[in-house]
Amino acid sequence: MILRNVNIIYISLFFTPALSQKETPLNLIIDQWHKDAASANFTSYFNVMGDHFVFLGTDPKERWEKETFYSFCKPYFDKGKAWDFKPSKRNWVFSSDGNTAWFDESLETWMRECRGSGILEKQNNTWKLVYYNLTVLIENEKVTQFIKLRDLK
Repeated sequence: MILRNVNIIYISLFFTPALSQKETPLNLIIDQWHKDAASANFTSYFNVMGDHFVFLGTDPKERWEKETFYSFCKPYFDKGKAWDFKPSKRNWVFSSDGNTAWFDESLETWMRECRGSGILEKQNNTWKLVYYNLTVLIENEKVTQFIKLRDLK
């Protein structure tokens, strides 16, 4: 009996198709969020965000709560295109109760490779993006040059 159960588990694992990263529900949400920015779908882009959403941008002054971010984004979306971030890899971590998910992602952008990280919370049985941080990546050996650029006035 035990051997039979092990075989069933083995067969199930072997023949159960693995979900690709693109097929998981949270990846679909974040992928669509990026597509909504690229296609200037303002309403859909903001509907994904929770009421207390925070966005950290690449500029040191860019820390926006949802309403401020809304005002910042509106003129870009009104022109028909905001930004086009293409994710290539995403990693997820979940809380023990399954109601909070953290992710980091690699992005191809006009700034070259960037990293995004975010937090989603399940609110009224719907996943909402509550935090997003966009980071420009700089190799360690180039940090000194970067600091010199930042010091230029």
